Amino acid sequence: MEAVARSPADGYTLVLLSTAHSVNKSIYQRLNYDLLSDIAPVGGLYESQYLMLVNSSSPIRTASEFIKHVKMNPRKINFGSNGIGATGHLAGELFKMMTGVDMLHVPYRGEAPGLTDLASGHVEVMFATMSGSLQFVRGGQLRALAITSRGRSQAAPDVPPLNEFVPGYELLTRVGIGAPRNTPADIIKRLTSEINAALATSTFQAKYADLGVTVHAVSPSEFGGRLAEDVEKWAKVVKFAGIKPI
Repeated sequence: MEAVARSPADGYTLVLLSTAHSVNKSIYQRLNYDLLSDIAPVGGLYESQYLMLVNSSSPIRTASEFIKHVKMNPRKINFGSNGIGATGHLAGELFKMMTGVDMLHVPYRGEAPGLTDLASGHVEVMFATMSGSLQFVRGGQLRALAITSRGRSQAAPDVPPLNEFVPGYELLTRVGIGAPRNTPADIIKRLTSEINAALATSTFQAKYADLGVTVHAVSPSEFGGRLAEDVEKWAKVVKFAGIKPI
């Protein structure tokens, strides 16, 4: 990010932006760049929802049942994540913040080992990407209680949105493209146009559907606005959870 922020604003050096960058602004007290002022938004690529998952042998079948279960067993329920400060961790902390439940966080070195332990019964719940976890759900090892988007997904149409049980809950990983600040408007416009044209092709859309993600073709101003919203949203969650860098 620092390298891109310091690069010539000629359209030839770009950066892949994700929710992690919005979170880093709150987690790290000192960064050598500012996400919102040093990076010019170009456009979006995709949005990814997360699944709230339990082991398939669990008697719990809905998110509301899970909330009742945790409230009856405070600090006895473990939730796994793909690492401290990662999106799966934030999903769990946002869930705690909005429901008032108290769970113990178990960070893993990535999503795959966490899902393996969830399937083995070593942790009781996990928020994981659809692309990484659908194989476990389809294979009968895990049960999806809810999805973190406001609506259902074509990739998992039987899974209800978590906001039906926790009003207002939403977690989306937004991924897009950024450029150095002061990149000329005509270059930004050309890049956005080419990106959105690619996203409109059947090849991209079929691949995205297979991965369980949604095309996010938006204008630079829309993408920039959502980055700013994410910075504000996750700052509250980071403060609530007291998340610190390792």
